[in-house]
Amino acid sequence: MMLNILSTVVVAAGLFVGSTRIEDAPEAEPTMNIVETAVSAGSFTTLVTAVKAAGLVETLSSPGPFTVFAPTDEAFSEIPQEKLDALLSDKEALTAVLTYHVVAGKVMAKDAMKLSSAETVNGQSVDIEVWDGKVMIDGAEVISADVEATNGVIHVINKVLLPDM
Repeated sequence: MMLNILSTVVVAAGLFVGSTRIEDAPEAEPTMNIVETAVSAGSFTTLVTAVKAAGLVETLSSPGPFTVFAPTDEAFSEIPQEKLDALLSDKEALTAVLTYHVVAGKVMAKDAMKLSSAETVNGQSVDIEVWDGKVMIDGAEVISADVEATNGVIHVINKVLLPDM
């Protein structure tokens, strides 16, 4: 739902100044909120469409902070089109699914790795496991972590999470 991966990645090759090491370089402060970051990334069009259809743009643009497990367009493509269309037209079900991807507060990957679960804003919890150094959220792999926004953080995942309904 929200990523501007390119704006958060700093290519440091060849940009050494004096004895400054890459890990000493200050990180750029995010300039976009979660929704703006997702729109800007270009790989979350289905998620952004769903957020709009559920009426959650204002909420996810508010100060937060929020942690969003954001499925890519590729993750949404695994859902049969007729089921996805039905979900997008059912605001209540869509809201339940989307809020299952959001945790109140800002949980960075290093902190998530210490947890076994996290309560989502829909009231249900997601399971968190670490397998071979990979963070898994309800079986979905975090493929890009710690994409910061002005109102929280986004962790890109490779599948759509489905709550008990």
